[in-house]
Amino acid sequence: MTVATLVDVLQPALQHGYAVAGVVCLGWEDTRAYVEAAEAEGVPIILQAGPGCRAHTPLPILGKMFLHLAEQASVPVVAHLDHGYAMDECREALDSGFTSLMYDGSRKPLNQNIDETAAVAELAHAASISCEGEIGFVGYAEGEASAGTDPDQAAVFARQTGVDAMAISVGNVHLQQEKSQGLDRTRILKIQEQTSVPLVIHGGSGVPALQRRELALETNICKYNIGTELRMAFGNALRIAVNQDAERFDRVSILKETHQPVVDATRAVLRSMGALNPQIG
Repeated sequence: MTVATLVDVLQPALQHGYAVAGVVCLGWEDTRAYVEAAEAEGVPIILQAGPGCRAHTPLPILGKMFLHLAEQASVPVVAHLDHGYAMDECREALDSGFTSLMYDGSRKPLNQNIDETAAVAELAHAASISCEGEIGFVGYAEGEASAGTDPDQAAVFARQTGVDAMAISVGNVHLQQEKSQGLDRTRILKIQEQTSVPLVIHGGSGVPALQRRELALETNICKYNIGTELRMAFGNALRIAVNQDAERFDRVSILKETHQPVVDATRAVLRSMGALNPQIG
C-alpha cells in the first residue's frame, strides 16, 4: 500500500529541491493514467478532487477510486480534496478516505480565512492527515483577477493556521491554456523569508516548464497544481478517437484511446517538477 499524506510527499520535496504534481482528476480514465505515469517516472503524485469533479461524482466514490489506485501503486499517492469551501465538505472528504484536505478561504477577510482554515487543519491533524490552505486569491483566465499574496499576511496565516502547505498568489491563474511570462520570483522569496511551510502554485499549467523546475530547486515551492494542460491532452485524444469512426458508439472503446496520450502528457509534466526517482518513504 502506498497511500500517502501531503506531508509524506512534500517534506522530502522541500528538503531535496523538487516539486510534486497535484493533478486535477475528472474521472476514472484520466486518474488511472496519472498514476500509471507517476509509476513510470518513479515519482509521487497527488490526485485532486476539485469542485468540478465533485459536482459530477460524489466524494465517497472519488475516495474509493483514489484509494484503490493508491493501494495498487508502487509510488506514494495522495488523495487530496482541492478547493474545499465548507467544513461539512471537508468532513465528508475525511470520512471518504481522503488523506489531505485543502480549505480555500482566500476570498474571505484574513482573520476569517485564518480561523476557518485552522479549524480544518485541526480536523485533519486529529485524523493524522494533512491540510493545505490558501492566502491571496488565485484568479482565473478570462475571469476574476488574482489578488496577490502579501508576504506579511502569509507569515501570519502559516503560523496561526498550522497548515502543512500554503497556496499563494504570485502571478499564477487558474484555467490558463497558454504559458505565462512566469511567476513573481521576488514575491515568492519575500514570502519564504518569513515562513518555511511548503508553497503551492495553483494554476500550474500556465507556468513554463523550465521555471517550474527552477523554482522547485531554488525556492520552497513544492507543489504545482496541473489541470488545464492535462485536460487539453485528454480532450484532444478524445476528439481524434471520436472523429476516426462516426459509426462507433461504444464509449469504453473510444475512451481507451485517450489513455496513452494522457500518460505521455502526464509524464512530461512530472519531469518538469525536477524529481528523478526521489528517495521517499
